[in-house]
Amino acid sequence: MTSVTQPVYLEEKLEDIRESGRLIYRSKALPTWCPGCGYYAIVEAMTDAMNRLGILSEDTVVVSGIGCASRFPFFVDTYGFHTLHGRVLPVATGVKVANEALNVIGVGGDGDGFAIGGGHIPHAARRNVDITYVLFDNGIYGLTKGQTSPTSVTGFETGTSPYQNQDNPLNPLLMLLSYGASWVGQAYAGNPHHLASMLEQAIAHRGFSYLHVLSPCVTFDKTSKTYRNLGMAIRDLPDQHDNRDLMAAMIEARHQETPALGLYYKEERPTLGDGLKTIVERSRNKE
Repeated sequence: MTSVTQPVYLEEKLEDIRESGRLIYRSKALPTWCPGCGYYAIVEAMTDAMNRLGILSEDTVVVSGIGCASRFPFFVDTYGFHTLHGRVLPVATGVKVANEALNVIGVGGDGDGFAIGGGHIPHAARRNVDITYVLFDNGIYGLTKGQTSPTSVTGFETGTSPYQNQDNPLNPLLMLLSYGASWVGQAYAGNPHHLASMLEQAIAHRGFSYLHVLSPCVTFDKTSKTYRNLGMAIRDLPDQHDNRDLMAAMIEARHQETPALGLYYKEERPTLGDGLKTIVERSRNKE
């Protein structure tokens, strides 16, 4: 697994890997994020997870919205859908309903997901759409040059909050758990091996899986969610944590000051696709 700095991919290396029989999910386009951005690690972890699962690139669709994370589909060799701001989940849901055989992965930032797109999350979760939603959280609007976002910490000073941010940050994990997501986990871009493992579990889950990825913005955030601060604050979920216990997951999710990495909650229940099949069967029986 590579580090969070930008990797160099030579054509010769790619050809060697192809000849070895290992599936390739990286496109020929090199990522264009700022040097040191945690999003590089997410690309590498995603391709590693897809290799572990052995899913075919032609059976996979990556859907993005607007923001730094929206570039993601360009850097993976799958079908990609670059949508409108905050509209990742409606489009991803439509793709899955149209062809249930596809592996559908939605990606987006904290602004895309919890500001303009926040109204779509509870419905994707409660319907248990069989898709994976990977949220890149750096607590700032990076693409538009550093404004506060829904997950910015209180007291954060930016160009749009020169007298410090006075708003409390949202708690995405607690929100997803209360909305009824059937798989909720958290990872950190500074720990790419664990990140790849969490992505593998999230994609393999049958139902709506939500993976919250903490990822520093090295350009516009020098004070809050930095590698140094996150590295000191993060911890693993306790060994005794029961990921079948929703209340225990919510209690752990409340500790935003010391974010825990791992699988918070998982349950097996019918998906949106299952419900639609039931409707079709019942309608046929009435004819």
